[in-house]
Amino acid sequence: MDMEGFGELLQQAEQLAAETEGVSELPHVERNLQEIQQAGEVLRSRTLTRTSQETADVKASILLGTKGLDISHISQRLESLSAATTFEPLEPVKDTDIQGFLKNERDNALLSAIEESRRRTFAMAEKYHWESMLVEWEHEKQKILHTLLASGEDALDFTQEAEPSFVSSMGPPGRSAMDNVEVAYARQIYIYNEKVVNEQLQPNLGDLCSNVAESLDDKNVSELWAMVKQMTDVPLVLGTETLKSRTSLEMQMAFVKQALCFLEQSYKNYVMATVYGNLQQAQLGGIPGTYQLVRSFLNVKLSAPMQGLQDGEIEGQPVWALIYYCLRCGDLMAAMQVVNRAQHQLGEFHNWFMEYVQGDDRRLPPTTENKLRLHYRRALRNSTDPYKRAVYCLIGRCDVTDNHSEIADKTDDYLWLKLNQVCFDDDGNSSPQDKQTLPQLQSQLLEEYGESHFAANQHPYLYFQVLFLTAQFEAAIAFLFRMDRLRCHAMHVALVLYELKLLLKSSAQSAQLLNQDSADPRPVRRLNFIRLLMLYTRKFEPTDPREALQYFYFLRNESDNQGENIFMRCVSELVIESREFDMLLGRLEKDGSRKPGLIDKFRGNTRAVINKVASIAENKGLFEDAVKLYDLAKNPDKVLELMNKLLSPVIPQISAPQSNKERLKNMALAVAERYRNQGITAAKNLDSTFYLLLDLITFFDEYHSGNIDRAIDIMEKLKLVPLSQESVEERVTAFKNFSDEIRHNLSEVLLATMNILFTQYKRLKGTGPATPVRPQRAMEDRDSQLRRQARALITFAGMIPYRMAGDTNARLVQMEVLMN
Repeated sequence: MDMEGFGELLQQAEQLAAETEGVSELPHVERNLQEIQQAGEVLRSRTLTRTSQETADVKASILLGTKGLDISHISQRLESLSAATTFEPLEPVKDTDIQGFLKNERDNALLSAIEESRRRTFAMAEKYHWESMLVEWEHEKQKILHTLLASGEDALDFTQEAEPSFVSSMGPPGRSAMDNVEVAYARQIYIYNEKVVNEQLQPNLGDLCSNVAESLDDKNVSELWAMVKQMTDVPLVLGTETLKSRTSLEMQMAFVKQALCFLEQSYKNYVMATVYGNLQQAQLGGIPGTYQLVRSFLNVKLSAPMQGLQDGEIEGQPVWALIYYCLRCGDLMAAMQVVNRAQHQLGEFHNWFMEYVQGDDRRLPPTTENKLRLHYRRALRNSTDPYKRAVYCLIGRCDVTDNHSEIADKTDDYLWLKLNQVCFDDDGNSSPQDKQTLPQLQSQLLEEYGESHFAANQHPYLYFQVLFLTAQFEAAIAFLFRMDRLRCHAMHVALVLYELKLLLKSSAQSAQLLNQDSADPRPVRRLNFIRLLMLYTRKFEPTDPREALQYFYFLRNESDNQGENIFMRCVSELVIESREFDMLLGRLEKDGSRKPGLIDKFRGNTRAVINKVASIAENKGLFEDAVKLYDLAKNPDKVLELMNKLLSPVIPQISAPQSNKERLKNMALAVAERYRNQGITAAKNLDSTFYLLLDLITFFDEYHSGNIDRAIDIMEKLKLVPLSQESVEERVTAFKNFSDEIRHNLSEVLLATMNILFTQYKRLKGTGPATPVRPQRAMEDRDSQLRRQARALITFAGMIPYRMAGDTNARLVQMEVLMN
């Protein structure tokens, strides 16, 4: 039975399948459920993409339609508008239409004037924009130049390790950025400036700086300052230009003389140190003096016999070696002593040397000099005795191309030889190989040899000495300043020369640190002293403004290209950047007196400096700082002018502790109280605006606090807006005299006043029916008065020639309508 039932069921299923396959309209299912779902999602996304714009339009229509706006009508109106012809010249009309022609001409003239005014306005705006950009770029360029260290004309050597930047990373706030050497120098600068300011006997700045060198216990620094003192000990020519003085024959001869004295004294100290360090070998004895010292020195130096020496010996030492080293130690008398003892071996040289010793400025008479040079060229140029050749070249100033490297193996010796051979008088008889001027020697050392020849980076003191002893002060300072650890020494050497009027300064402040002026003779260089000083102080200006101020005082007589005093400009920038207003410029006491600041010690025009700082602060938008500074400078006009600008934007704001409005309000109240107590007044318009702004602050404070009755009383007393129809004309006329600071707040004042009237109106309506205490008549009168006051405000807002912000008029009208 069961099998028959299942068989029948199978037969029916097969029949159903056959019938289904026979229907051609139904497709075969070839995807599973997951694939069908994915295909549906793809189709749905395509449909959404095509209809997204239509859907957005529908949604926009629904949203705007709820507010009563017909989007299709608005679209049609917008499409019909065209701004293309608004400012285009109108098309001419027919000649017979005189009325239309005149109207067209009038409209064309108006449009042409508007277009021309527009064009000029844009051109003027662009001009002012570029002028402002150029001025700003000049300032930025100066800052960039002041943060770069120039190396003069030498190209930067990128293969060497870069010097660390002088703008070192600042330590924690409040900690000095100066090291112990800089602090020691700064102390001496303070002492020097104190003497100068107090008009006491002016000390020698070089001596003060030398004291620093002694305290450092550094042999190189001590020698540097000894050299500076020696080279600056020259007769100064007063009342002449520095360039003319520096290039004069007398000054150049003095520089060479001082350089030789320094080199000779240094060598004598070296000889003494050598002798006393080898007493047993030196066998020092006899009469004290340079001769015995040199003889003992040769016992050490020429301990082994030297080949080729001529003309015998004295006490076991070569004659020419004794003469040479006596000259090297700067003792002509000791050399004369040797010449006298060996005169029979020296022939005519004895007479020549006597004339040399007796001559002026270590120079033979021209006739004798020619004889000696002739004798040298004929008999001695190829001599095997290097000392003999060197002495003849020294005495006769000949054969300047011979460096005498056999005996002058040190830079000091080479420099001493070359300086001895420098020729100052142009007699025209000397051949090029027998003549070397100081400018030629300077060019050779600075331009031909340069830093690489002297390994300047490894021996900075030596290269500085080479340049400084050849009177190339500017190049020497610029080189030393590039060394981070030696920068402070270079700066103070420059200050010493600057104070002695021996420094050649750049004419342009934007010039390189070391530069050449096309009008100067070669190889003269100039130093950008102003830039040098600013570079030096930039490191410690933020942390040590006191010390920076002392250095800026050296620039008190300098001016920039615009004629502005550099000292005042530097002080202004220092105050703004350090923000040490009280310390540098002084502080205003409660009684209105000014407590002096550091700037007062320099006894200059302090008020002008403070005004300058205030002006810079104002130009940078630091109005609050500018107000304090103008107040310090007793400039009430600028104080109130800036206070008005500061107060105007914050008047309608809600007062909160530590807010901008609260801070500015307290600041303004303090100024107002002090001015009233001391009877200080500014320009009438500034004065009236300032006190009106203060009253408006009080009005808004009462309004925001909910004290509307007191607020409306204040507004009635101020008479800023009309509260009756009779006073509308008067208030409109008075409005024309208000400043922009008052006008900018008019919208808020009108809205606040209308809000107060509306609040009073609602409060009146909410008091309930009339009572014996408040009769119906009084309530109706009050109601009518409030509506009249609101109507007066609306009338005033419509009559004043001023466009108020946003939807002010709409809100005023809305509240006035609600009251009616």
